[in-house]
Amino acid sequence: MLYSPNKFKEADMKKTDATNSSIGLSRRSFLISSSAGVAWLAMGGHSGTAQAATPFVLPPLPYAENALEPVISARTISFHYGKHHKGYVDNLNKLIAGTEYADLPLEKIIMVTAGQTEKALIFNNAAQVWNHTFYWKSMMPKGGGEPPNALKRKMEASFGSVEACKKELLSAAVSQFGSGWAWLVLDGDKLKAVKTSNADVPLTTGIKPVLTVDVWEHAYYLDCQNRRVDYVNAVLDKLVNWEFALQNAT
Repeated sequence: MLYSPNKFKEADMKKTDATNSSIGLSRRSFLISSSAGVAWLAMGGHSGTAQAATPFVLPPLPYAENALEPVISARTISFHYGKHHKGYVDNLNKLIAGTEYADLPLEKIIMVTAGQTEKALIFNNAAQVWNHTFYWKSMMPKGGGEPPNALKRKMEASFGSVEACKKELLSAAVSQFGSGWAWLVLDGDKLKAVKTSNADVPLTTGIKPVLTVDVWEHAYYLDCQNRRVDYVNAVLDKLVNWEFALQNAT
């Protein structure tokens, strides 16, 4: 058989065309699948049939991570919200998956697991999700100052003055041994300052939370080290969201 350069050249051209066509198809397929992937991630990254969406998600912060500076730094918020708060949400979803708690509202999970030693992990994570969400709302950029008149009257009726109320909250926060929370609560028609340890929340005792200050060390240690009193004073003077407190006190 004679060697024919034209024949081999023609064969090579056909092979190249086929390869280019395949590359073009692969490129188009990649673009299509990438677009679908982005949409899939934007929708939560779950397939409707393969995996159900998790019941709880991390609530968005009411402000930017640097909005509470210089009292609470963006670095603290990044760790506190992005690691600790998110960790509680993730842990709770894992703990309740496939259980009788999977379809319950967060507050219901807290109430039915409170005081049950065998359910302590579920309670602690559920309560910490609730506590932190409430904490972020208890503060605002350029907060503090004079409370709204309606709240001021309640504070004066319960404590004698706004300053006396703040002193009671400071005392509750500073005297809490170890990790925990200081709360302004509504007990009947009277405001009180109380403290809880670890994940405990006043809800379980029938008392309505009005606002809270987190006194776990991760809430202030990067900014204030061991000076808890400085952190609490600054929150009450410069960040506390009195409008949010008023909503809860009525």
